[in-house]
Amino acid sequence: MTETAIPVDTESAVLEACRRAKLASRALATATTTVKNEALHAMADALVAQAARIVEANAEDLERGRANDMTPGLLDRLALDEGRIEKIAEALRYVATLPDPVGEIKRGSTLPNGIRLIQKAVPMGVVGMIYEARPNVTVDAAGLSLKSGNAAVLRGGSAAASSNEVIVAVLQDALESVGLPRDAVQSIDAYGRAGAKVLMNARGLVDVLVPRGGRDLIQTVVRESTVPAIETGEGNCHVYLDASAPLERSVDIVLNSKTHRVGVCNAAETLLVHKDAADNLPVILEELHRAGVTLHADDAAADLAPANVPTVLATDEDWATEYLSLDIAVKVVDSIDEAIQHIARWSTGHTEAIVTNDIDAAQHFVAHIDSAAVMVNASTRFTDGGEFGLGAEIGISTQKLHARGPMGLGELTTTTWVAYGEGHIRP
Repeated sequence: MTETAIPVDTESAVLEACRRAKLASRALATATTTVKNEALHAMADALVAQAARIVEANAEDLERGRANDMTPGLLDRLALDEGRIEKIAEALRYVATLPDPVGEIKRGSTLPNGIRLIQKAVPMGVVGMIYEARPNVTVDAAGLSLKSGNAAVLRGGSAAASSNEVIVAVLQDALESVGLPRDAVQSIDAYGRAGAKVLMNARGLVDVLVPRGGRDLIQTVVRESTVPAIETGEGNCHVYLDASAPLERSVDIVLNSKTHRVGVCNAAETLLVHKDAADNLPVILEELHRAGVTLHADDAAADLAPANVPTVLATDEDWATEYLSLDIAVKVVDSIDEAIQHIARWSTGHTEAIVTNDIDAAQHFVAHIDSAAVMVNASTRFTDGGEFGLGAEIGISTQKLHARGPMGLGELTTTTWVAYGEGHIRP
């Protein structure tokens, strides 16, 4: 986001939206679990009922995206059809089945002086989100915020503006149908980057800000926001094939990690192969090539590529790149520790995977990898709120404060200490 003067009317409008969200958050904070679950089901039903209208709006976004040369991976993130909308609705219904985090007792005790002390979960208040080309995030953020007792102010970016406008209107109608305030979910897309800047500085009205998107977006928010921000999303993820990695499992995990959906943050971007497993590399490279993947290989990996499989010489830029496309960097390493050192240097701290039949190697890898998620003999694609049983996610945190990994209901609460006394005074 470039530095621009913020129009007075934009600042006033966004701050007013945040004030309305703050008022709505007070109603949500005391809403019963029953009412919140009714709202989630109403939102899910409304999305399915209005699917044709949402798909029509989404087609406008896709047309603009193609005209602006959006990459295939980003177009895939942006695209909605009735099947995807049904899955998004199902995620809301699943969130309704999850325990309500609000009021959960984290710990408690009776002090020597007789005061009864508890620490309980309470809503954050107002959750702000800034994200790109992901209309499903609009629904996930709204649903998770609602169930955890928070209001949401969303800035989904120009790429998905038409989709988000319709989705937010549908969700607001559903909220109102069960007696909850429409202002519990709001979009500030109409105010563009200037509006996002106001949201980033609405300290006192917005309690936490979650950026979700590419490196530039995330770092801009983390650097410039006066609202506390949770760093999320960027995924330079690795798959490491250890010396004992079996061929069939290696092929399955590498292909799924790379090609299942290329435009997502948990897609693999680098493949590291132990030299003692390098005999399997020709088959793996051929399968990746057959799937349309461009191979950015170091010299050792390139030498093992079959004659019909072209490679591009990998550079440091490749090790650092989150491609979000049908590209992968490939390197042969001499040891598991070399793989760990490579990951430590180039990873964004999202997800790393090891494929191995050696339990000691697996434990060594897990112990020495400093990322939000580590997969043992499983695809990187499993780092996901839905797959982890959270129903959905508001983002995948790659920082270490408060929340790390997929952020579900619990990560959208904070705590309050409550002390029950009987006229106690401090001596």
